[in-house]
This record gives sequence, structure tokens and C-alpha cells, in this order.
Amino acid sequence: MLESLLAPVLMAVEAGEGADAELLGFGLMGAGLGAGVAAIGAGMGIGRIASSATESIARQPEAAADVRGVTIITAAFIEGVALFAVVVCLLVQGSAAP
Repeated sequence: MLESLLAPVLMAVEAGEGADAELLGFGLMGAGLGAGVAAIGAGMGIGRIASSATESIARQPEAAADVRGVTIITAAFIEGVALFAVVVCLLVQGSAAP
């Protein structure tokens, strides 16, 4: 299992020469892990928003329109931050490539 996780690093080290290739592999692996963490964090954040919104609408149905609006705005902010994080990770990946 460990070999499958380290395969990109090992391939980059074998393809290049010395410490530069090792750093390239770590840069690519870090970019992939960063994009994954950003996506997972955004999913968890939006899930919590939806959970709280559903609970608050269940407690006060007359405030459903207000809660829905705030929920959509907050989810959009979270998606924007997650998109920014993924773009930064892709830029890091692009700069790490030879």
C-alpha cells in the first residue's frame, strides 16, 4: 500500500537526477494532496451549512426564506475559497514540472 502512495515520488526520482527530481516529486504530490484537502474541506463546510439550515428551518419555518438566502451566500463563499485553493495547488504543480 505504501508503494502505491509513493509511486509518483518514486517515478519522479527515477526520471530525473538527484535532489531536484526528489523535490519535483514532493511538489507534485503536495499539489495533489492540497487540492484533495481543499475539496474535502469545502464538502464538509457545505454539509455543515446545509445541516444547520435544515435544523433552523425545522425550528422556525417562517424564517425559511431568510435562512435559505444566507445559506446560499455562505456556500458560495466556501466554494470560492475552495476554488482558489485548487487553483493555487495547480499553479504549484505547474511550477514544479520541469
